[in-house]
Amino acid sequence: MAHEHKLAIFRGLLKFKSNTQKIWGVLIFLTIITAIEVVLGIYKPEILESQVFGMKALNWIFIILTLVKAYYIAWDFMHMRDEASGLRRAVVWTAVFLISYMIFILLQEGGYVFNVYDNGFIKKDF
Repeated sequence: MAHEHKLAIFRGLLKFKSNTQKIWGVLIFLTIITAIEVVLGIYKPEILESQVFGMKALNWIFIILTLVKAYYIAWDFMHMRDEASGLRRAVVWTAVFLISYMIFILLQEGGYVFNVYDNGFIKKDF
């Protein structure tokens, strides 16, 4: 196959890395991150229950780890590492902007809905 071996630079020496090695590396990396998420979800450490920017620190950790997994999947399986830097930046920065915007909207609307259920109707001036 044309892409059977990828060229990797390791400490100044040229070394060939097969696709099988890359797939195992990706599997191990994603498994470790998923295991961390599962362990945190089961045990829910008390120290991570504190509020950070309107949400529990544990929720922020879940969001960050999920974004790391999504980025790594796009980087490896969608072959973004092989694309031109301009295209990589366009894809990554667009996703970062949209995800940040979505988190902002969810926090704003979620806080408003919580206050409506908690205190009744609330008029907000924007």
